[in-house]
Amino acid sequence: MKVLVFPLLFSVAVYAARLEPPKPTRWTGPISNGMKGDKISFDVAPDGKTVSNVTFEGYWRCSGKLEQTTAGPEKAFPVQGGKIRGVVVDPPNGGATAWRYELEGDLSKAAAKGTFRMNINALGCDTYKLQWTAAPAK
Repeated sequence: MKVLVFPLLFSVAVYAARLEPPKPTRWTGPISNGMKGDKISFDVAPDGKTVSNVTFEGYWRCSGKLEQTTAGPEKAFPVQGGKIRGVVVDPPNGGATAWRYELEGDLSKAAAKGTFRMNINALGCDTYKLQWTAAPAK
């Protein structure tokens, strides 16, 4: 009986593994024109058509003061022909205290580079345009 059960369980496990959708690839990299230690990270969809979970970790100016923050938009940015171009506003309908995220870049299989800006106009908070590079996390 043991001999028959193992192949059956093994077959079920192999079949179930095939049902899992491909996972996005996490990318990380430094900001070259910000404060020391500033960085960006994001997920690239398996089909390469979207960049999501964009996270900025670093410093920005808020009402004239330098503040450390970790933030990013809830929505994804489109990728077309290896180019990332988009603006996401949270909340989507805007408002005086809406967060605005702008991401532009060139994306290949092994490397990416571009610009990022995050700001809240009414509060005087802004990263200004930052230069970044990124590669798949290991």
